[in-house]
Amino acid sequence: MSAATAVRPDVAPTAPRTPVRPVTFGRLVASEWIKLRSLRSTWWTLGVAALFVVAMGVLQTWGTSTDPANFGSGVSQSAATFVTGGWVVAQLVVCVLGVLVVTGEYGTGQIRSTFTAEPRRVPVLGAKLLVLVGTVAAAMTLAVAVAWAGSAAWFDDLGLTVDLTNPSDLRVLLGTPLYLATVAALAFAFGALVRNSAAGIATVLGLLLVVENAFFLIPGRFVELAGPFLPSRAGSLVLQDDASLEAEAMWAEMSDVAALGPWQGYGVLVAWVAVLLAGAVVLLRRRDA
Repeated sequence: MSAATAVRPDVAPTAPRTPVRPVTFGRLVASEWIKLRSLRSTWWTLGVAALFVVAMGVLQTWGTSTDPANFGSGVSQSAATFVTGGWVVAQLVVCVLGVLVVTGEYGTGQIRSTFTAEPRRVPVLGAKLLVLVGTVAAAMTLAVAVAWAGSAAWFDDLGLTVDLTNPSDLRVLLGTPLYLATVAALAFAFGALVRNSAAGIATVLGLLLVVENAFFLIPGRFVELAGPFLPSRAGSLVLQDDASLEAEAMWAEMSDVAALGPWQGYGVLVAWVAVLLAGAVVLLRRRDA
């Protein structure tokens, strides 16, 4: 071996360079999806929410079929609203998931590593929100389909059917996963604001369970005017059939308050989410991780 080709024993061979891929929004979404699906709490909360949708839809349909003589005395006579009746409880469960998606990393300190990889921060928040909304919408769509299949056995006893060519039925069935995903986004926004799991859950559930119910017990014209614009009260209009919406419109006319349509009400809920997320973005840029 010549001196030109000899390898010096004191020089270690150079390791091959690994190319560093830039952080893109698509990779952030993939990363957040891995984080979400790897947590057992995700599957527990989604499973419980889906169970409420299916169980309450089936039980409500079956229970009504056992006493058909009294059927028709209620406000709603739509099969779609029987199928989706579990949304009332399921929304509380998805709110817990929405808060934990953003506050979990703050609790463990992992958020610092995430922001080190993507210092701009706002795309991280957007990726988390996109994964949350997509996951909840997909899971609740499946839950509504199962609830429909499970409830169909008693439709004939009630003289009902779900007609997908009927705009009211289609809106109720598709509006349920849409509403639950948006409520999860509302909880996500609260979690991003307070950055604490207990505080975030208490805030969003306090708003939906306590504030909205207590609001109508407080006398005053301002309360009457503001009541229709509360997030759950407005957003849940998309889940009501035409008969319920007509009754709601008659009550609004008698009370001389705003009568929102189903998609107008949903728009109010989206506006709540947008305003809270805007505040979360401002604080995210100003506060340390």
